[in-house]
Amino acid sequence: MRITPEVVERVARLSRLELTEEERATFASQLSSILEYFARLDRLPTEGVEPTSHAIRVTNVFRPDQVVPSLPVEAVVAMAPQAHEGFVVVPRVLEAEE
Repeated sequence: MRITPEVVERVARLSRLELTEEERATFASQLSSILEYFARLDRLPTEGVEPTSHAIRVTNVFRPDQVVPSLPVEAVVAMAPQAHEGFVVVPRVLEAEE
């Protein structure tokens, strides 16, 4: 499947990205190469090959979950730089849409 600069422009517009004509052409070429490579991989014989998530066998190195008492709310709120009515106050990270 060939990716055209027009397809890149449509995706860029949906992603709210501004691309130059040169960037659209470059990305179209790069994305087409990626899809061609996936098409080549799709033709490989994979019958009898077990699905894997890692190239080598790995084991879980996490400790087992243990239930322990949590800190009292008052202690946590006392450690917070800013608190209001028993809650920790944090800076706003989302802006209202206009």
